[in-house]
Amino acid sequence: MSFFVTGIDTAVGKTHVATQLLLAARAAGLRCAGMKPICCGDRADAEQLLAASSDGLTIDEVNPIWFKTPAAPFAASLIEQTTVNEKALIDRLRDLEKRFEVVVVEGVGGWLVPIRANFYVSDLAAKMGLPVLIIAMNRLGCLNHTMLTVQGVKSAGLVCAGVVMNELHAVSDIATNTNIEVLRKLIDVPVLPVPLAGDLTPKWMEVLGIRVSPSGASSVVHGTHV
Repeated sequence: MSFFVTGIDTAVGKTHVATQLLLAARAAGLRCAGMKPICCGDRADAEQLLAASSDGLTIDEVNPIWFKTPAAPFAASLIEQTTVNEKALIDRLRDLEKRFEVVVVEGVGGWLVPIRANFYVSDLAAKMGLPVLIIAMNRLGCLNHTMLTVQGVKSAGLVCAGVVMNELHAVSDIATNTNIEVLRKLIDVPVLPVPLAGDLTPKWMEVLGIRVSPSGASSVVHGTHV
């Protein structure tokens, strides 16, 4: 089972969630791979995904396109005088899906970050056709951004597998203490905590489609793996 991970904004913890999810899936006995189709600036996100993935991957498989310019992909491509070939990215994903039981694809920035003129992260996700996990930072203002992103995912004809509320900063106020409850009343997709490495809650097991047999072995029960 593969997922496309997007954020309601930049710096909301997409890589943190993606790596925790990979580590948890590995601990459940599944072969899994992270993919960062496009990096801009450094490759730190891709390197973290590679470290959290199962064996048998290279950094170029995890991150096929690397712009050295630390800007949105469209801006970086203009500066570096190149364009993104999304077919190559789709082909790379399909190859990983054949080799691994779980593939976690991390987008770049938010849902409408431009990759080239009239082609956005949302368009790449639509071509990949994967269920989408939305990462939101639990802070004042996240309700609006989260609901707009959920709306965008559904408008693209994609399944929204859930919203993951990230808690990277130890902030406690009225907004952070009520955001999760409010979202659960307003949207019809699961609102999930961040998965802990090596520890999948029953809800995360359900989202991933993982079934644990009486012997303790895990298997993916939807998609192409049983």
